[in-house]
Amino acid sequence: MSSWMVDRWYVAAWDAEVDRAPVARTICRVPILLYRTLDRRVIAMRDACPHRLLPLSMGIREGDSIRCRYHGLKIGPDGVAEEMPLKTERLNTAICVETYAIAEKHRFVWLWVGDKAKADPALIPDFWPCSAEGWTFDGGHDRVGCDYRLLIDNLMDLTHETHVHAGSIGQPELMEAPIETASEGEAVTVSRWMPGVDAPPFWRGALKQDGPVDRWQVCHFVAPSSVIIDVGVAPVGAGATLADHDRQGVRGFVIDSMTPETGTSCHYFWGMARNFDISDQGFTARFKRQQGGVFAEDIEILEAQQRSILANPDLKLRAYAIDGGGVRARRVIERDIQGGPRAPSNESIAA
Repeated sequence: MSSWMVDRWYVAAWDAEVDRAPVARTICRVPILLYRTLDRRVIAMRDACPHRLLPLSMGIREGDSIRCRYHGLKIGPDGVAEEMPLKTERLNTAICVETYAIAEKHRFVWLWVGDKAKADPALIPDFWPCSAEGWTFDGGHDRVGCDYRLLIDNLMDLTHETHVHAGSIGQPELMEAPIETASEGEAVTVSRWMPGVDAPPFWRGALKQDGPVDRWQVCHFVAPSSVIIDVGVAPVGAGATLADHDRQGVRGFVIDSMTPETGTSCHYFWGMARNFDISDQGFTARFKRQQGGVFAEDIEILEAQQRSILANPDLKLRAYAIDGGGVRARRVIERDIQGGPRAPSNESIAA
């Protein structure tokens, strides 16, 4: 049995990653070929020629079609054979490559894993800050050598920052603020409210003023495999609260979407949507580089953790009080897998 949900949308790539040249990517153990047609539609098909199984991503693009580099079988964007290896051989349109439902939204290319007939674009997770007016969004992609659920555990854990990120975003004050965990249906939330603290350098620069601030962090698990973290600061006295902070100070959403590759590896799509300095492209590029450095600290820990899990098959992960968010997110995933495919929830993160 797989360790991920089916009949769901998963991020396959950033919009900018897919162009005319073939892109090979393994998603939920299936080799996938991605490319764009002349009218910029994204095509997704099984990355294996139906003749001798050479990856089609090694093939030659011809118009909107792709020709296998081994014997020259030509496959159209619908996955159907258009030309046989021998020009004298009669075309057999029964030769097909499996194709997949694709949608583009919120700067991402989404691929439906499961029954293609159930692929409803309305079920794509609502990453509204990535597309909303008055916000800007950018980020990156890493292949990580760990089970995607370890990344979910990490992102739903608000206690690891002090130690893992001691040289970047960690603050001792983070360990002093109480953490609340809640869940309803497929939605799991971990939140922390830090009133009257000193703003770390990034948020002080974003707010463009000194003085104590009220700071918040709210982690939302979004099925099947994303964590969106609502973060920001407001000057003390501005009226911000944990429940109402959308009109005070500066705010961002850390966007994290983990797509399983195998049982011990995944694709990590990350970024940040923000509502301040949205026209400053230089700042966007600098922050993307800084954010990538912070996530590299997580990746080092998580890949070491995965290696240790494999090296210690007689030991099991343990959950303490600080692990509540990750534990509840895992339960959502496990319930769905054990109960079989069902209509996904499309919970919206708070505006």
